[in-house]
Amino acid sequence: MTTISLAQGDITRFHADVIVNAANSSLLGGGGVDGAIHRRGGPAILAECRELRAGHYGKGLATGQAVATTAGELDARWVVHTVGPVWAADEDRSALLASCYAESLRVADGLGARTVAFPAISTGVYGWPMDDGARIAVETVRAAALTSVEDVTFVLFDDRAHGVFAARLGDDS
Repeated sequence: MTTISLAQGDITRFHADVIVNAANSSLLGGGGVDGAIHRRGGPAILAECRELRAGHYGKGLATGQAVATTAGELDARWVVHTVGPVWAADEDRSALLASCYAESLRVADGLGARTVAFPAISTGVYGWPMDDGARIAVETVRAAALTSVEDVTFVLFDDRAHGVFAARLGDDS
């Protein structure tokens, strides 16, 4: 059974086998978590992302999918990049957001990872409402019964996000 915990702070300073990157489809860095992971992880992450783009992911990584690279200089073994959906009031994209968590766990499992750190995917510039994002994240991780990942930590940047995830974990237990 996977243990779920919360931490508040900078995910790029967190220790885990896998740090999940809320990437954009280009895999070449961007703003928010994506930019921070690329900056702190150093050029090795970007180099592997460029190799992925030159090969199987020539058109970029599809929303809801996940792929792994080295973690470079992060305190992790791997970075699993996943592309979250942009929130839309007129279209239910929650299955795509759930897929980000499920696919990231599947990739982490394939790597032999035991600990995974997730950000709150899509809840920043992609506009997903924090409470719904937390609900989908927690439900998806709890439902991932066929994983050997032992510990998932949601690493949340600020008090508000931490509070919303804490309430969601309390609501579902």
